Amino acid sequence: MNGPWDVWSDCTPACATHAVRRVPATVTARRCAAFAHAVRRALTDGERMADPVRLRRHARALLTALGIRLEGPAAGALRAAADTRTRETRLGTAPAARPPAPGGPGTLVVVNHISWLDIPALLAVEPVTLLAKREVGGWPVVGGLARRAGTHFIDRGNPRELPGTIVELSELLASGRSVAVFPQATTWCTGDRGAFRRATFQAAIDAGAPVRPVTLSYAQHGLPSTAAAFCGEDTFASSLRRVLTARGLTIRVTAHPPLSAPESGHDRRTLAALAGTAVMGGPPRSTRQATERAPAHQGQLCGTSPHLRATAQAPHRV
Repeated sequence: MNGPWDVWSDCTPACATHAVRRVPATVTARRCAAFAHAVRRALTDGERMADPVRLRRHARALLTALGIRLEGPAAGALRAAADTRTRETRLGTAPAARPPAPGGPGTLVVVNHISWLDIPALLAVEPVTLLAKREVGGWPVVGGLARRAGTHFIDRGNPRELPGTIVELSELLASGRSVAVFPQATTWCTGDRGAFRRATFQAAIDAGAPVRPVTLSYAQHGLPSTAAAFCGEDTFASSLRRVLTARGLTIRVTAHPPLSAPESGHDRRTLAALAGTAVMGGPPRSTRQATERAPAHQGQLCGTSPHLRATAQAPHRV
């Protein structure tokens, strides 16, 4: 390991397999053309793509072009708000400043990491600011989308960058902006592997911000699938080919109840363990890091948008 965020994963491209038979070549060709069109539209939007409504629509268009469906209460509630342009908080454009914004701090959204598709899936639900490794900025398609979304990139190989990154992240949260991070620090072929690194949770404590655990899971016609996994020495081209040929691929977005950092009195170790338990399931990752289980009920949205919270009702399918 070379830096504070470096994590070794034993997942390889061989882990990525289809759960059902592939789509015909004609369907693959149509998806490829639709995806290229969606990419061109997104990238030619320039700086306007930072607008939350436009960014969300572009992310959803990319998923639709690939034949991917978003599922889950968070995705379903979004459908009712998809055409709403009035937002009390313009995520991704608010100034980063202390003291906390009048509306309160943003939310630290912590998510398991499986695929490059995790990024458009999150942005399609709610365009939060992303914290990602520097390499993501160079990924085809997703890198451009992430940069225009205002993503903050970190150099995992530079230990000296860690304290400054935590301060910057704390300031973003204190300003009212919600930030999504991948605490596993690398991708895994399934959502129940790895462990949550605890450094970013200190930023939530410092900003007095709640922590929202979110689980992303992939399936094909209801069967768990690793076709979208982007692990090890896999290339974007190879992963994209698998996705283009995947039949019935869905991404389920499950937002768990928030963990209130300032009110709980938990330190970052405990918050990381509780969040990891909520996101990945199973017992706490360390008995020294957790003293309770995360709440079990699901179905809340990722971020803190008042309008989107108001539209969250019964689960829908998109």
